[in-house]
Amino acid sequence: MDALGSRIKALRLKANLSKAALARRVGVSDVTISYWESGTIRQIGHERLLALADALDCTLADLLEDTPAPSTPMGILALHAREAAPWERHDASLISLLGELPLARVDKDCHLITPGPGERFDFLDSGDLAAIRPLETFQEDGLYLVAYLDRLAIRRLDRTPSGELRIAGEHGTPETLSLAALPFRLLGQIRARWQLRDA
Repeated sequence: MDALGSRIKALRLKANLSKAALARRVGVSDVTISYWESGTIRQIGHERLLALADALDCTLADLLEDTPAPSTPMGILALHAREAAPWERHDASLISLLGELPLARVDKDCHLITPGPGERFDFLDSGDLAAIRPLETFQEDGLYLVAYLDRLAIRRLDRTPSGELRIAGEHGTPETLSLAALPFRLLGQIRARWQLRDA
């Protein structure tokens, strides 16, 4: 049986779902679920994979962990607001591009990202580049990539003298919260930025 197919089946059984119930949640026929599980259909589009992960209440990494990642050309990773961070998707095995750059805040664990076509993030416009280091905990004041309500965003986090965090977008009023009450998940810290400038 295909590795992805067996993973879908195992996660479906773990979620106590029939093929028909899973099919309804994903928006396909139960025959399609059978084809996926048996490996008859080996290629599943990104939107369907996201729907499967949602229906099975798992991450894309959980769904694809036993599936060999397709070879991905080395290059700049595109950041999309409504997708997982690039290193959390099935291409998480990408080797960092920045290990040899002589920049004080950039290390071998950093990835080079830019907003995807048509995307804009606070602090990062179209054409800008950022070196981002994946992490899940607040380390120091700076810009962070966060996941909030199924969207990615970039926010400035600063520790206040009282130990709370001041959270701010590029525009608007900052809010202050305790570290334990953050309404989002930290995904990475932006270690360096290069902004596109008109010549």
